Amino acid sequence: VVTWGQPNCGGDSTWVQDQLRNVLHIQATADAFAAIKEDGSVVTWGNSQCGGDSSSVRDQLRGVQQIQATGGAFAAIRADGSAISWGDPSCGGDSLAVQDQLRNVLHIQATSDGAFAAIKEDGSVVTWGQPYCGGDITGVQDQIASL
Repeated sequence: VVTWGQPNCGGDSTWVQDQLRNVLHIQATADAFAAIKEDGSVVTWGNSQCGGDSSSVRDQLRGVQQIQATGGAFAAIRADGSAISWGDPSCGGDSLAVQDQLRNVLHIQATSDGAFAAIKEDGSVVTWGQPYCGGDITGVQDQIASL
């Protein structure tokens, strides 16, 4: 992987360059990048507040199959169907309130501003992040459950 651009926005990956081998997929927030490697591990770089520092969840970033990003946070689905997020809490980087529901996840979609929606095997949807950006589906939960 070769990077360029503003250093504090992910343009400088020199401190993780040796880890950027066998990369399958790269996802970006506004100021950070996350790369999924062949072995399912994840390497991040860029603005730490926007997900460039994944050290708080590093042990949980194993067997990652998919990553989505808002403007300031990442969410990943692991091989066991569980999901985890990191980055700016105001952009969806804190999924602790719904963590127990993030099992059997098939897909995650993100808004650009700060919310994630996880579609589960049973068809249910779990959201987190900024309520006004789609992070709160309380008012339509019954409608979504019947789709």
